[in-house]
Amino acid sequence: MADQGRTAGRARGGRRRVAGAVLAALLCAAACTAPADKAPDTAARDIRATLDRRAAAVLHHDADAYVAVVDPDATALRGAQRKEFGHLAEVPLGSWTYRVTDLAAHGADRATADVRLGYRIDGYDSAPVSVDRVIDLERDPADGRWYLTADRATDGGSEQLWEQGDVEAVRGTYSLVLGVGRSRDELKAIAATADRAVPDVSAAWPEHWAGRVVVLVPGTVTDMAELLGSPAANYRGIAAVTTGETGGSGKAPADRVIVNPEAYAMLGAFGQRVVLTHETTHVATRTDTSAATPAWLSEGFADWAAYRDGRRSAAEIAPELGDAVTGGDVPAALPTDEDFGFAGDADRLARAYEGGWLACELIAEQWGEEKLFAFYRAVGGHAGRDGAVEQALHEVLGTTPQDFTVRWREYLVSRFG
Repeated sequence: MADQGRTAGRARGGRRRVAGAVLAALLCAAACTAPADKAPDTAARDIRATLDRRAAAVLHHDADAYVAVVDPDATALRGAQRKEFGHLAEVPLGSWTYRVTDLAAHGADRATADVRLGYRIDGYDSAPVSVDRVIDLERDPADGRWYLTADRATDGGSEQLWEQGDVEAVRGTYSLVLGVGRSRDELKAIAATADRAVPDVSAAWPEHWAGRVVVLVPGTVTDMAELLGSPAANYRGIAAVTTGETGGSGKAPADRVIVNPEAYAMLGAFGQRVVLTHETTHVATRTDTSAATPAWLSEGFADWAAYRDGRRSAAEIAPELGDAVTGGDVPAALPTDEDFGFAGDADRLARAYEGGWLACELIAEQWGEEKLFAFYRAVGGHAGRDGAVEQALHEVLGTTPQDFTVRWREYLVSRFG
């Protein structure tokens, strides 16, 4: 939930403060247990019970029960929490849990909990999405219960969509679009485009994947940046990004495609479809993408999938790189990860994406699509970045980095000649 709270330690009207034992067990994680010959730590247990009641209230759509765990004297916090609870009304939640990762006591009746909120969107997430929060609590001596006095994001943490306003949900055939501050017609149009993107991705990527996508549409690019925990300037020219965990466990929750409504709206229908197909490809390939995968391959493959129908020429798809090549400035090497930085030069970023796309085009054309898929899997399955591309080039394509770079440079000239 949003950063909400009241001044800690404010005297409570009508409450009697009583001395109590120092909550030593609160200094360890909530999961720790007391020795068998000692009394259990009831304070830690009771704090977990408070958070469990809060989680149950979310799943039962019970606003009164949700607010009931907030300090009765914290009227502003109660009002803010009730309002934010309403923002969640249309989000189809399959689970909502709190796990205390650390507890710190502040005397006998006050504590601060580091909490990991886990939530799962029903029908879309294969595992809960995790969000770290910090929650302050106080114990009421009258009933012995613990109540929330503040709820805030961890330092450097990002917002959740429902913290920005009422979430409106639009279900497509293969998509769920969640928006704040955008018209329902706009959200329906995005869902329709996403529904076209998902089958295109399934046709371009032979591995099994969820076959569905969650798209978040915040009100502004500034709101988008808040969801990503980065400066808005990084995303002003970016139509959409994908968030998610890389790795091959297969247990990561479905990624979120986050749309920049301002940049996305400036695109035509074809451009919007390319953007959502590109981002959905990242969702599909997530379990085969790892820290070993260079950006030129992950981004290039996503563009390859998005442009696979062949309806656009290389000059139309890659104008920046095309201008450089036809002007005699053929890049000496494949794009580096740094070339893909959103905060850098826009032309450099464009050439990086275009160069990665043409590298994947080269593999598909000269070695075949099946070899492109195998190459992608082999690189992502390597133990680390060092040697990943070199080994996959040798084992899958029967070539070397030096030879591949020469072929790629020649291919650029041939495509723009």
